[in-house]
Amino acid sequence: MAQISVVDLTFYYDGSYDNIFEDTTFQIDTDWKLGFIARNGRGKTTFLNLLRGKYEYEGTISAPVSFDYFPYDVAHRESDTIDVVADFDPDYEFWKVCRELNLLEVDTDVLYRPFQTLSNGEQTKVMLAVLFSRENNFLLIDEPTNHLDMASRALVMDYLNKKSGFILVSHDRSFMDGCVDHVLVINRSNIEVQKGNFSSWWENKRRQDNFEQEENERLKGDIKRLTAAAKKAGNWADQVEATKIGHRSMDREKSIDTRAYIGEKSRRMQQRRKNLEKRQEKEIEEKSRLLKNIETVDELKLLPKRHHKEVIVRMEDVTIAYDDEVVLNGYSMTIANGERVLLQGKNGSGKSSIIREIIGNHDHQASGLIISYVPQDASFLRGSIIDYGEEQGIDETVFMMLLRKLDFSRVQLERNMEELSGGQKKKILLAASLCTPAHLYVWDEPLNFIDVFSRMQIENLLLKFEPTVLMVEHDRVFVERIATRVISLKN
Repeated sequence: MAQISVVDLTFYYDGSYDNIFEDTTFQIDTDWKLGFIARNGRGKTTFLNLLRGKYEYEGTISAPVSFDYFPYDVAHRESDTIDVVADFDPDYEFWKVCRELNLLEVDTDVLYRPFQTLSNGEQTKVMLAVLFSRENNFLLIDEPTNHLDMASRALVMDYLNKKSGFILVSHDRSFMDGCVDHVLVINRSNIEVQKGNFSSWWENKRRQDNFEQEENERLKGDIKRLTAAAKKAGNWADQVEATKIGHRSMDREKSIDTRAYIGEKSRRMQQRRKNLEKRQEKEIEEKSRLLKNIETVDELKLLPKRHHKEVIVRMEDVTIAYDDEVVLNGYSMTIANGERVLLQGKNGSGKSSIIREIIGNHDHQASGLIISYVPQDASFLRGSIIDYGEEQGIDETVFMMLLRKLDFSRVQLERNMEELSGGQKKKILLAASLCTPAHLYVWDEPLNFIDVFSRMQIENLLLKFEPTVLMVEHDRVFVERIATRVISLKN
């Protein structure tokens, strides 16, 4: 067993006033299956890049292993997959790659197809197979579940559970529960390492948060009482001191005794005052250490429209084809007011095709239907957030307030969108959709890159305001909580 040691790590981006990491110290073992948890923009990918030596930093990172990163860059996506493998690892051993593909239930025929023709799931599995075929390397696996259907997620989860020696970034709760044995967490004020999986960490966090909130309320009461007591003791001490200074007596001997008595009384009162002030300072110091890691998860709001027709989408005997290849043949479905419909199926089964057909063909829509759409891909976002909001015709104040509730800092709101993380970009699309009163919200894999706290916010929003939703999503916990109907598609 060897350790990766991080000591006094401090890092910030050029031009930024805030440190991403500040005097951070922790150790992890190289045989752990480590889940990496943090809100969007807290520095998960940045830390992985620091391990890879991509940035200069203060402090030390010592590791007895080399690091491999998923997903690795593919320069020539038009090349056959076997050539892509060779570009990444010229010393790869063919039989080892085939062994890993077999464990991932991928036919080795994919190696002789152009990489760009592989599905997202096949590309993910090929990359993982190549990485795990290399020995003595520690893997940095950055959000492998994005664009994976439920069946592929379950398969990759079981595969990773049989491996060791990696850091896994994922916001899928059930996925992480199934394949990690430790967690590395970036909190608001520190980094912590715990044994267990997402659920055990979440339960510990809930208990700690509840304890700190209760302790915070107790300390607030104590501080209030101490403040009042210190003020009262201070008044008494001042009054006694004034008596000592102003006292006069004809009997000189009696005057000395009286002044000595009053002086001692004043000394005791001043000492009591100092003791109370010290206690108050200690309580304030204790209180200042509380609540630093409690995540603020504000309630989101939505004002969905209600269409006058009960059935707002109707597809009857629809065939969808691209380049003479039939994706769906004779397909029918309806969506009624208030339904939250989840489309499920393997990659390529037609989920996104159904969404595009509904959005683009008014024959399937009830008259006057207003649709708010969130696409899978957010990489097209450029420029300022405010300009994007104006282009979408949404109220700037409402838009900014909603992004703040989704954990955007004021500094992040001022950045150009191309500088933001994938999760922050996706939150911009979701916030714009939530600012749009619509009859139907159509979201295509909205949770890709989105942190778990924001996923819970969105779950609670959908359950409270009950908008009509058509969605493609593969987060099992999310689907089980919010779907009123699941449509499973076969290839």
